[in-house]
Amino acid sequence: MTASQATTCGRTTLTHPGKSRPDGGGSTDGVRGTVATGRAAQELELKRGEFDLAVLLGLIGTEESPGGGVPRVRRAEIDRLRTTAGFPESLRDKMRTAGTAEAASLLGISPVRFTGLARIGCVAPVAFYLNRYRAVVWLYLVEELTGFAAREPELLTGRAPAGMRTMLEAGRDLRARNWRARRTDRLLGRTADPWVRAAVQAAALDPVQLAEVVDDPYERAYLARMRPAAGFGRPGSVSGREAMEQLMLADEPDEILWCRVNLAMELDRARESRAAPRPGGVGEPYGAASVTAGQLVVPGRPSDGAVGRGPGRGTAPRRRRPGLRLLTRLVGGRPRDRAR
Repeated sequence: MTASQATTCGRTTLTHPGKSRPDGGGSTDGVRGTVATGRAAQELELKRGEFDLAVLLGLIGTEESPGGGVPRVRRAEIDRLRTTAGFPESLRDKMRTAGTAEAASLLGISPVRFTGLARIGCVAPVAFYLNRYRAVVWLYLVEELTGFAAREPELLTGRAPAGMRTMLEAGRDLRARNWRARRTDRLLGRTADPWVRAAVQAAALDPVQLAEVVDDPYERAYLARMRPAAGFGRPGSVSGREAMEQLMLADEPDEILWCRVNLAMELDRARESRAAPRPGGVGEPYGAASVTAGQLVVPGRPSDGAVGRGPGRGTAPRRRRPGLRLLTRLVGGRPRDRAR
């Protein structure tokens, strides 16, 4: 799904680089003149959250590590940014964000009116955090706010248009959806690897939806392994992280269907490029952190057993006919399941 497809009035973009080790620390140069993201953030005089946002916005270029894993930053990219006029403030200005109250003040409107504009998609959030009450606080790029004000001044004054009032009265709220869309766009723009692209699309589906599109448990394990890092900070509680992870999932029927369509297409391309790794040496070898066959349980699908319907240990993946049951994969279930 693209940002333009998810946004009613505006469009936007976002990603997350991950961390080089549990504490996010930075390693020294060593992989083709690159440094870990933690080290790069320090040298660019950015807090880790600022660095993550800059990467998501494409302000800091990263490259994939050899053999996959956490992206790294080239030394030349750090040097380029450090020699930019006004560094580091010039870099910070490009990713300056504002919450609802500050954004409304910048536009000269009430917080209620700004919230309405955001809910119908005229401005899309670039990030979010949870406050002490675990309520979502959306953040918006200041550059995008000023650009919107210049393009649509009539939406800032007078009576709200009838269409806007109708959407708000119906409870429409596109903020989470637009955040997901821009993040997906940016992640897809950073990789050509078909399995990584499929994993980006899979991240928006819950386990049951995912299992209906990807019925091979080894492929699901591979998608989980290739899944991009979460697009948010580091909440201090399990409940906080669960609340944040819930925002990652598509939650409206048309959005879910669109994600399933995109995943099915990306998955077909991925299967053509290479097989998912599985025990027995078929496909790429499993890494130390990969999921073993005995752990491949699909939540909500107990009848599938520990390894679902995938091939047994040491067997080759099933050959798939082009376009095999694509419509069935998209709408969910199998013909025999729906007949029961």
